[in-house]
Amino acid sequence: MSVRILIVDDEPLAREKLRALLVDEDLEIVGEAVDGPSAVAMIQQEAPDIVLLDVQMPGLDGFGVLQQISKDAMPAVIFVTAHDQFALRAFEVNAIDYLLKPFDRSRLREALKRTRHQLGHRRPGDSDPRIASLLAQLQRPDAGLEKIAVKSSGRIVIVRAEQIDWIESSGNYVTLHTGKTSHLHRETLSSLEKRLSPARFIRISRSIIVNVDRVSELEPLFHGDYSVKLLDGTTLNLSRSHRDRLDQLLGEAP
Repeated sequence: MSVRILIVDDEPLAREKLRALLVDEDLEIVGEAVDGPSAVAMIQQEAPDIVLLDVQMPGLDGFGVLQQISKDAMPAVIFVTAHDQFALRAFEVNAIDYLLKPFDRSRLREALKRTRHQLGHRRPGDSDPRIASLLAQLQRPDAGLEKIAVKSSGRIVIVRAEQIDWIESSGNYVTLHTGKTSHLHRETLSSLEKRLSPARFIRISRSIIVNVDRVSELEPLFHGDYSVKLLDGTTLNLSRSHRDRLDQLLGEAP
């Protein structure tokens, strides 16, 4: 019986490439998921043996997908990622296979060979301890993204998290403000917030996250709102629904 595989990637061209590379691999492609929520639903419904799982997806990323799958239902996973150093280091520490974009047929075939070997030695109901270890690492309160790979004009710009002053939501994108430079990155604010260190980055409103090391002043406004001034002179608004978190991190009195 052939191995059943699910493709998960939010980019149509990436899914098309994967499907083409899987031709003649003696695999049954059970479907394609275009985002995190549909990936969770298809894994639960189709119970694939292997999932080719994109890490960077808006809304619910690849790690978020796995966090919603029970250990008993967890398939073998081959992660697909761009130049995300935090993800790569996590994979290597836990000896988890991944495909770094762009990759070719031989690299995919190598990953599939190793994964099939692991499937052949797994007993029914067994979960992969490496995946459990990875998820535990990602859920640590002090875990935080160190670098963000931003695609720009056909190249990839590496933005260090510590260099970010503040982050602004733009639908399924965010704008990373670093000094006088800004970078548009394809990821939702909520998804990125989960990957950043909560000790350094906090959400001060529905659409804004700030680096607390860049905050210089807080000025009370009306109805519990605050004006937040950054070291570079940028002024942002803190909504009262987020005040307690900022007070806690900056050591302010409640």
